[in-house]
Amino acid sequence: MRLPPREQRRWRVLPPEYGGGLPREDDRPGSRPYAGPVSALSARWQRWRAGQSWYLVTALILTAVLVSGSYGEAHPNQPTDISVHGHHVPYTPNAALLLVAAATLALIWRRSHPVATLAVSTAAVTGYGLLGYVNGAALVGPPIALYSVALALTLRQAVVAAAVTLVALMGSTGLGNPFGPTGGGFFLIPAMVAAALFGGIAVSNRRAFFASIQARAEDEARRRVDEERLRIARELHDVVAHTMSTINVQASAAAMVLNERPEAAAEALAAIRSASKNGLRELRAMLNVLRQADDADPTAPAPGLAQLDALVAGVTQAGLPTRLEISGDPAELPAGVDLAAYRIIQESLTNAIRHAGPATATVALAYLDDTLLIDVTDTGRGVPPTAARKAGPSQASSGHGLAGMRERAAAAGGTLQAGPAKTGPAKTSPAKTSPPRPDRP
Repeated sequence: MRLPPREQRRWRVLPPEYGGGLPREDDRPGSRPYAGPVSALSARWQRWRAGQSWYLVTALILTAVLVSGSYGEAHPNQPTDISVHGHHVPYTPNAALLLVAAATLALIWRRSHPVATLAVSTAAVTGYGLLGYVNGAALVGPPIALYSVALALTLRQAVVAAAVTLVALMGSTGLGNPFGPTGGGFFLIPAMVAAALFGGIAVSNRRAFFASIQARAEDEARRRVDEERLRIARELHDVVAHTMSTINVQASAAAMVLNERPEAAAEALAAIRSASKNGLRELRAMLNVLRQADDADPTAPAPGLAQLDALVAGVTQAGLPTRLEISGDPAELPAGVDLAAYRIIQESLTNAIRHAGPATATVALAYLDDTLLIDVTDTGRGVPPTAARKAGPSQASSGHGLAGMRERAAAAGGTLQAGPAKTGPAKTSPAKTSPPRPDRP
């Protein structure tokens, strides 16, 4: 049953401007002015977090808080806090608070020297507790140092360090506790030590997990680049084989008509000269890539810019309306350059189909004196940052088309540039190469 137009619009999944597959005038990239500053601030925050200044600032703040807390514990203002369960709060000189300050200031070096930091912090708090002072706030320093030790050391070493810290803190607190052997925060010490230990172990395991994912992603990237080089080598092999076959045929024809038709022999020799020149260029390019010797040789002819109209028609049919623009005087290109140009355009349009969203594309070819310029642009906005994060590390970073295009451009003696447009819609897969023309060295 056909729905009424109003309900049909109400139940539409995509926004109205995407109905025809193309963005309209009100389809503006509104998130771009916001994403730039936020990304810059996030990058600066991450760099500051990774530097030593982060540990310095946090240790100074923690020192101020814990020293103030220890002073407040030693000098209570409320009458009910002067005596706890029949035990009076002992007098604590201000000089004793230097031990609390030492236990927390040592945390400045908890990343570079975690074991030494834990030893200094635990020793200072142990001495403070053995002197018989109220050490409630002072007990916060050693667990923080223990957390850094659990991040840096192995599981067995972290457990040993936690056991030593637990014995030292509980022993000193029990021996010098002004509120009795198990008074005050005595039973909080095991919980604090356990939380620091297991928290550090959990974060360490999480970091190791992400490191393994990144390592696998890098291995996959290298593997795909190697596969791309292998494909390039196979195609270059076909080009060189075709060139050598042409030389062989033309040489045989020249030998047959040399005496009877010298002009035909001269044409065959000119063709041999041109084919050999192109073949030498392809051989130099082939030396830059690897080819697996035991693979079967492909028999299909290599594509080139002559099939560009068919490629554009196929891309348009796939949902990306594409326009082809050619300027300059088209000239016959070496087979390797022709193949590289076609593959670069093909990969650029494929990236646009995958990542540009509803958009149009333009392929511009400019034939100059000794250079072929290729410019592939699209009007898409790219994948939103939220979608890239939801895709996960294995999917969001799985594309290696740009690396393959750069390999092809370099093999043809050119260069490639890719990135977003400076103004207006983003360029999804722009490619500019400058391979040599056959009439120039």
